[in-house]
Amino acid sequence: MRDALWALATFAAALAAAAAVTPLVARLALALGVIDRPNERKVSLRSRMPLMGGLSVALGFWVGISVALQLTPSEFGVARGVDPLLVGGLMMLGLGALDDRWGLSAWPKLTVQLAAAAVAISNGTEIDHLTNPLTGEIQTFAPWLTWVATTVWIVVVTNSINLIDGLDGLCTGVSAIITLALTAVAYQAGHMAVVVAGLALAGALLGFLPWNFPPARIFVGDTGALFIGYSLAILSLEGYQRATVITFLMPLLALAVPLLDTTLSVLRRLRSGKGVMQADRLHMHHRLLHEYHGDHRPAVLSLYGLTACFCLIAISFTRLEGATSLVFLVVVVLLTIRILRNLGFASIAETGGPAGAGESDAPATAGETSREDGEKP
Repeated sequence: MRDALWALATFAAALAAAAAVTPLVARLALALGVIDRPNERKVSLRSRMPLMGGLSVALGFWVGISVALQLTPSEFGVARGVDPLLVGGLMMLGLGALDDRWGLSAWPKLTVQLAAAAVAISNGTEIDHLTNPLTGEIQTFAPWLTWVATTVWIVVVTNSINLIDGLDGLCTGVSAIITLALTAVAYQAGHMAVVVAGLALAGALLGFLPWNFPPARIFVGDTGALFIGYSLAILSLEGYQRATVITFLMPLLALAVPLLDTTLSVLRRLRSGKGVMQADRLHMHHRLLHEYHGDHRPAVLSLYGLTACFCLIAISFTRLEGATSLVFLVVVVLLTIRILRNLGFASIAETGGPAGAGESDAPATAGETSREDGEKP
């Protein structure tokens, strides 16, 4: 009963705080001129739409964590466990806010992301080994490989969430589903610090979602996409600790939609001869928006459903061991390839779909920009 009370209090406090401050954040964004300005690259055709909605998510998250610190037992290690989220998250929040207001080139953005990754690694959040699922043999990484693997994971996940930020409510809803899946697995494994952080983040996202769901009244912006992406990267790594190579596939599967969109974007641009950093209108949300004739809600709900399916598969993998897990992994990979081909997500042809009222086509990597004037660095 006590666990249920602190969990509910953490979630509810984060949700209520995010919902309550969002109108104030919208007014602040308008007053500071942090607004979306449509251009030929963007899905959105609405001018003066406030950005910086991620500030609401971050404030809700911090309120939830503060409540949890007062209610949870000290043995949960919440204070130590959330250090990289608080410090690195604040760095990403500031980076996103600057990018929303003035637009930043690739190198400053990548530099801050690398620094935030270093904060996480310094606090013990790292990929330092893999375990053979068949023999149980543990392969420990050299320190340099730990730094490289962890940094790549954090940067890729952060920018994958930024990339999927393309329609009203898409980044927020998809991230909430992923967060709940990571939280559920952390609870099964007894990683209570991750459970607390996950409940706070999920509550903050769901508190902000009503303001961001189509038709949105405020966009999450790079302020939110970078903060949320970094937070999900850290939560997934914290849950990975002492896991097998197959169990590590759980965060990969939970994050499958944004990671697949990023991977397909890179492959598509290489195949077409375009620069990897060059933005296009061929992401999953663009194709679904075209399929639904510009109607955002079914496009967004379709990606919610796809994310939920991958998250359920990810949770199921935590119950599988040995050869059984490998067999199911092969089946999932083959089915995923088939689904992507059937939906046309692997195609390099332009959709030419109609533009609707949605969020900007966010960058896939630190090298792409979401500058309000649509220019590239």
